[in-house]
Amino acid sequence: MQRPETSDFSPMATREPEHVKTVIGERITINGDIRGNENLVIEGSMQGKIELDKNQITVGPKGRVEAEIQANNVTISGRLTGNIQASGTVKINKDANFSGTIKAKNISVEDGAYLKASIELHRDPKKAVPTIEKSTSKPIQDTVDSYTDQPLKKSHLGSKTQ
Repeated sequence: MQRPETSDFSPMATREPEHVKTVIGERITINGDIRGNENLVIEGSMQGKIELDKNQITVGPKGRVEAEIQANNVTISGRLTGNIQASGTVKINKDANFSGTIKAKNISVEDGAYLKASIELHRDPKKAVPTIEKSTSKPIQDTVDSYTDQPLKKSHLGSKTQ
């Protein structure tokens, strides 16, 4: 029985698994912008701007990054200086060194990490803080002395008597 021929250009050959990632190795230095649609691991040096809106960016333990970052999730284990805007979570591991601004939905920082940052966490609109209702406290003249159960006189409330 003869097998059907397949081409390198068949739909099966061009599909990428969801865990596909690009690695910038320890001996690589990049100056410029990076845009794309897959996860990125930086073990080398990078300076510029990174836009991976729907993906994960990881600065590995040997990574050195100075950048504006826009991603879904960001994990830092190395050194990163710059601004992060994440629609998901920013995770700063214990050996990380981060200086900059973080705007994210969630953040986690392990003990031992160096962090010098301005942080703004986005609130889920469904979990808004409830509003404070109008006070229902009684007027001063109706206030009662807790020891005697008698109404307090103005002199007890600190008003000056003549």
